[in-house]
Formats: sequence, structure tokens, C-alpha cells
Amino acid sequence: MNPWQIHQARVTRRQLFGKSATGIGAAALASLLGRQTLLGATQSGSSRAEGQAPLPGLPHHAPTAKRVVVLWQGGGPSHVDLFDEKPAMVDFAGKDIPESVRGTTRLSTMSSGYAKWPCLPAIKPFETYGKCGMRLSSMLPKIGGIADDITLIRSMYTEAVNHAPGVTYFMTGAQVPGRPSMGAWLSYGLGSETDNLPTFVVMTSSDRGKTCGQLFFDYYWGSGFLPSRYQGVRFRNTGDPVPYLTNPSGLSREARRAMLDDLSELNAMHLEDYGDPEIDTRIAQYEMAYRMQSSVPELLDFSNESAATIERYGSDALSKGTFANNCLIARRLLERGTRFVQLMHAGWDQHNNLYTQLADQCKDTEGPAAALVQDLKERGLLDDTLVVWAAEFGRTPFGQGDPNKPNGRDHFGKAFTWWMAGGGVRGGHVVGSTDDFGWNITDKPVHVHDIQATIMHLCGIDHERLTYRYQGRQFRLTDVHGNVVREVLKDA
Repeated sequence: MNPWQIHQARVTRRQLFGKSATGIGAAALASLLGRQTLLGATQSGSSRAEGQAPLPGLPHHAPTAKRVVVLWQGGGPSHVDLFDEKPAMVDFAGKDIPESVRGTTRLSTMSSGYAKWPCLPAIKPFETYGKCGMRLSSMLPKIGGIADDITLIRSMYTEAVNHAPGVTYFMTGAQVPGRPSMGAWLSYGLGSETDNLPTFVVMTSSDRGKTCGQLFFDYYWGSGFLPSRYQGVRFRNTGDPVPYLTNPSGLSREARRAMLDDLSELNAMHLEDYGDPEIDTRIAQYEMAYRMQSSVPELLDFSNESAATIERYGSDALSKGTFANNCLIARRLLERGTRFVQLMHAGWDQHNNLYTQLADQCKDTEGPAAALVQDLKERGLLDDTLVVWAAEFGRTPFGQGDPNKPNGRDHFGKAFTWWMAGGGVRGGHVVGSTDDFGWNITDKPVHVHDIQATIMHLCGIDHERLTYRYQGRQFRLTDVHGNVVREVLKDA
């Protein structure tokens, strides 16, 4: 069933009376044609429910990215410690960052009332990496090893100052929960490339010491007001990755298939009567669960992975629930047709443990992230797979805690850094810059909505044209904002 046709077939009371001369006629026609329309085929001639083809007219242009993996670094990695070298801060260490630099920047309540703003330089030196000469922290040697494959965006900014609103902002386009996530939008618009695995998969992990208290809310990968079939499927990191896939004791696979066929017929009759997209979701999810009984065990069987590949991802590659293990599974999902993979890792919230925890986080995550890029590249998948390393914000250029001996950094959305690779993104390239303190953006500011527009552009979508009508207005991922960041594009 085509959700766009369902959407078109619905007529609200307001719409009915608002169309005056044609309103009653349109309602009558919808009544006569409703069932045929709801069960009809897409413009391409294939049923959306059966084949999950793209919406009519999509993609809007030739995509450079067929699939996306987001490596979410929850908590907010410090841009001035890792990506944005500021030699001037060394000479200014311990002194208050001038008010002329700070201005009226919105900060979290943990630091907005400070009387002192001690400048805190990077805790480790920077080094030069790649043929492009990219300057990165010495804590990121593996990321440095792929410097020629990535675009570093040093001029990201957001209005969010706390974790959940910041994550929700990128994932859904709004700081308040309730809207569809990016993976849901892409699944809705572009359909699926596999019948055996979900189109949109989410996996989570955390630092070893559980020092970062951020929670992973379901709405980070939810479908909002889109039909729920487009929400992400979370693979759990303990127990069975997907619950209830196994048949109950005494029930054969053949009996399960017969039961599902009968259920599908009943649900199809119900769907024809009511046209509720959630019935369509129910049908699709029963079928997907049946297929995943065989596809998920095969996905998680690493016996065919070479020792060199496992070693590349690091010592935790086969440890369930780790970021390294999730990166390895992500590659296997992508090569099997999953369109959008969202890895969410918590551990970057260094309010009072910067000198120990930052290095630990780099050690746990930068190697697997780089390994994923290298692995995709060697398998010929990087050219059309977009890798996005991202977080809700950065960290303050001033120290947090005792102003005479600060040991952490607070949240900071005025300027921070992301990197991207593959899928039509330029390699060995830097976009944007900040002032001597990493506080204010001085060149090519990139807002959260801009990067959303850019990701969708790389996937072949005009972000202003993929919309869904809800509560009287057309919604889109980027709300009413966003411009494609042309400097990121390989063909720009």
C-alpha cells in the first residue's frame, strides 16, 4: 500500500467544507474510489507494501549516497581538544576569555552564572595527518589515517544547550520530541533495498565506566506522525538483538508461515475497510519478523570475517554491545541493503573528568569509526555510502570546575566540529573556521538544518519537497530552514 496515496485519499472535515464547490464532489469521488486507491499500485506499477519502492517522483535527482550510517557521539566531544587547533589559547591559559569574545552566548545553567571564564587549551598536542595536511589531535591517530577521505566541518552550530534537545534537533529537526527522525523520513521517501532486514536500524553503546548519564530515548529513531512502519528497529546489546523472533516451543516454521498467511488475509480485509496505515504496518512487521528469523542469525555470524578485519575494528570487535561491535554489524547491515544505520554511543560528557575520560573515549571509538570507513572503501561501498560522525554540540573553550584548576568543559553549541566521508563528500577537505578561542564562527557557518539538507541532497532528495501533511500543515525534516552545504560536495 502506498502511504502517499493513503494521505491523498483522506479528507478531513475542514478540507471537505473548505473546498466549497468541489468539496462534496471530491468526498463522493473519494468514497467511490477509496478502496481501489488505497490498495492500488504506485506510478511505477508495483505495490509499495510488497516492494517498498520510493514514493512517486523520488529520488528528485541522482543520489551519490544510497545508504547512510550515523556515528553519534553522545555527550558532546570537545572540538578545541580534538579537531580545531588553537595555539593562541596556550598563551592565554588560565586567563579569562574576554567578554568581547564571549558576547551574549547562551550557555547551560551549569556555567552561565560563572564569574570567571578560564581559558583551557587543548590537553594534548595536535599532529598533521594525510596528504591533505589535516591537523587533528594526537588522540585521533586512526581518524588521522583516513584524513584524506573525510571532510571536517569546523563551523557547526546549534541553538541547543542540553543533551536531549540537541540530539532531538538533529535527529528530527526540532528540539521538542514528536516529529519523524531522519531515518524514518528517508525510509518513507526512498523505500527499502532489502526484504530481509529493516530499512532503518539503531544500535546503542556506552563508555566502559558508564560515566555519561545520557539516555537513549525511542523518539531519537521514532516515526513521529509518519506511519510507524518507518521507525527504526533497535538491535539490543544484551540478550536477543531483536526480541520475539524465535518461534515458541512446539511451533514449527511451517506452522508459523501458515498462521501469518491467515493473519495477513484478515488484516488485508481490515485494511480495505478502514485504510488505517497502522494496519499496513502490522502486516509488514509480521512479514519482516518472519524473514528476520533467518536473516538476523546470518547477519550476526562473524565466522566468515577475516582475522585482519576483526583486528582492524579492535579488541572489542566481537564483544557484544560495544561501539566496535556495532560498527562491524553496521557494515554488514549496509552491504545487505539496510538504508539507514544509526549508532548511538554515550560517553563524551566530560564535565569533571576531561583529563582521563576524553582519551578513553578516543581510544574506544576512533579506531572502529576509522575501520568502518576503511572497510567500506575496500569493499567498494564507500563511494555510495555516507558516513556521518556527529554529536549534539561541542564543549566550552573555558574550563569547568575550580577556576584555578579546571578539570572539565561544559556544553557548547556556538561552534563545534563534525566529519563526513563517502557518499559524494569531498575527501581531505576542511569547511569553516572559528576565532582564536574556538568560540565564534568566522567562516561558513553550518547549522543543524543545513547539514540535514545536505545529507538529504546526497541521498537524492530536495529537502524542501519531501513533506508530509499533519495537523493542517506540510512538515519536512528541516522545518522551514536549511541550505545545502555545497562546500562539502565532491562535485561542487
